[in-house]
Amino acid sequence: MAISVDVQKKLGEFELNVKFESTSKRIGILGASGCGKSMTLKSIAGIETPTEGKIQIGEHVLFDSKNKVNLKPQKRKIGYLFQNYALFPTMTVAQNIAAGLKGSKQEKEKRVREMAEKFQIQELLKRLPGQLSGGQQQRVALARIMAYSPDVILLDEPFSALDVFLKDHLQQELEELLKDYEGTVIMVSHSRDEVYRFCEELLILDQGSVITAGKTKVIFSNPQYRAAAKLTGCKNFAEMQYTESPNKIILPDWGVTLQLKKEVPKGCTCIGYRAHDFVPIWGEKKENCIEVRLKSMSELPFENQYYLNPANPKTPSICWFVQREKENVVETNGLPEYLQITEERLMFLK
Repeated sequence: MAISVDVQKKLGEFELNVKFESTSKRIGILGASGCGKSMTLKSIAGIETPTEGKIQIGEHVLFDSKNKVNLKPQKRKIGYLFQNYALFPTMTVAQNIAAGLKGSKQEKEKRVREMAEKFQIQELLKRLPGQLSGGQQQRVALARIMAYSPDVILLDEPFSALDVFLKDHLQQELEELLKDYEGTVIMVSHSRDEVYRFCEELLILDQGSVITAGKTKVIFSNPQYRAAAKLTGCKNFAEMQYTESPNKIILPDWGVTLQLKKEVPKGCTCIGYRAHDFVPIWGEKKENCIEVRLKSMSELPFENQYYLNPANPKTPSICWFVQREKENVVETNGLPEYLQITEERLMFLK
């Protein structure tokens, strides 16, 4: 099912300006706190009213400022999973699932039984939300949403308040529960791991606007913009200078001139390089190498993080992260004199 969103909304000094179209079943919206992710979801759900624009799902127009269309949230066939699941605390699980249903008492009871069986919560139907674990609450919230067969499910940072172990467990469970869902799922998050895991297509928001969009894995490998690269986890950036050669650039802050096989794309201002992608070099300097000296180091359970000074000590440190299984090479040889940049891992950014 195609989804088309083109909305603008002013809220004080903040201005949301989001436009995208997609036929993907799993869409992610990634961005820092305050960039407009949740406001985008709320506009789609009808909780917030855009200043102007249009929202359409399939053949159904949900909002159209020009034609004065603005369907109420309950008429949009959209399920919204809030961060805290928003279950009614004084209602039983069965009552929570039935809350949004229409029809006779018998029809509602039948649908509740179907959802309880699907989400394996038959034994919880008489309990209150306060008597449930986080995973059970998530199942009940999804059962309530799925009971009225929505066209779209919106996930608003559903794991943001959880500890690491519980977060991983509930991510696996949510993935399994949504496996057979044929509608569209849109998830907003500030976690690159979550969107990479769940979403086939990705939008990256920065200060209220979409700065890049496309297939998730493609964006992670080529984010195109510095803000997008930062949000996808890139730690190292260096300003770049073009040369007369189309295959050569200078990184003055790192004290290196890169000789490349492919032509350098036009219009870029810097390069990005991920902390795990450097190749350590001991002894004689090789092509595309940065001379480095240790500034500091942090030991983590599964990797060591080195912060190294490049040629210009006034620039930010270079981050080089070494996974535990590769650390024995550093322990044997000591800290490398150089870090080598490989062309395949280099990101040219605007």
